[in-house]
Amino acid sequence: MLLDAASMYFRAYYGVPESITAPDGTPVNAIRGFTDMVARLVSERKPTRLVACLDLDWRPRFRVEALPSYKAHRVEGPERDTMPYGVPEEVPDTLAPQVPVLLEVLAAAGIAVAGAKGYEADDVIGTLAARERVDAVSIVSGDRDLMQCVREDPTPVRLIYVGRGLAKAETMGPKEVADKYGVPVDRAGEAYAEMAMLRGDPSDGLPGVPGVGAKTAAALVSRFGSWQELRNAIVDTDDKRLSPPVRGKLAAAAPYLAVVEPVVRVALDAPVEFSGDGDVLPAVPENPVRLAELAQTWGLSGSVDRLIAALAR
Repeated sequence: MLLDAASMYFRAYYGVPESITAPDGTPVNAIRGFTDMVARLVSERKPTRLVACLDLDWRPRFRVEALPSYKAHRVEGPERDTMPYGVPEEVPDTLAPQVPVLLEVLAAAGIAVAGAKGYEADDVIGTLAARERVDAVSIVSGDRDLMQCVREDPTPVRLIYVGRGLAKAETMGPKEVADKYGVPVDRAGEAYAEMAMLRGDPSDGLPGVPGVGAKTAAALVSRFGSWQELRNAIVDTDDKRLSPPVRGKLAAAAPYLAVVEPVVRVALDAPVEFSGDGDVLPAVPENPVRLAELAQTWGLSGSVDRLIAALAR
């Protein structure tokens, strides 16, 4: 199980009241919510290996160099270098201090944490999922971009999409992605990424192709076997899979289409580094004394107890 940690603790922060505090009055709502989510996932899904994946760079240089507009609207605010390890951009003042404590809880529990210098959590997840040849992989995130990672072979990869909360989680595989977005099931993951390139995403600074929405994008990627095949058809006027009006829109966006692929596709070769010795989920906390101290200091006894009970599975 690969956790998109930032996606999860942001949702915990906004989903659990800030009135949930430590004995000294410090908000711990994100820590409580995140820990409870992990406990529930472990209890219900019973993974044998688990990794919390972090953003070590929320706006990687290689993506900005390819497309300067990538997340450019989020640049204002605290400098990334001054923020706690694993914290992305635009973090509320009362959330940022909770993240280091959350990482301490994970370390004391013996839950692996992973990141890659110069890469986002999506890339860490994509790399670890692509490497796996033994176990089925479950990715937990509220980020639809990770739908591009779903596959059947050589080992199944599923996205547990928690965009509407863990109670309403959707398990997405190739069939579910194909049914939902109208892309080919035999290459649903990569086709989803291609659709995202065409339609764009204002929240990430991706302009997309003007005049091409989600439905048109899905129809286009369904006609071609690869992103390169689609791009070749833009200049091949004999290729009847593109109508003249659509070809014109794509041709006008040629500079964007030439650089967007590495921006949208998750990396599969990020230099992932782990905390600790491995990703096997322990049956008992690695450091129970430290975990008990954290629970007492931060008022986390209930959440920590639930996590310990889940580990004992």
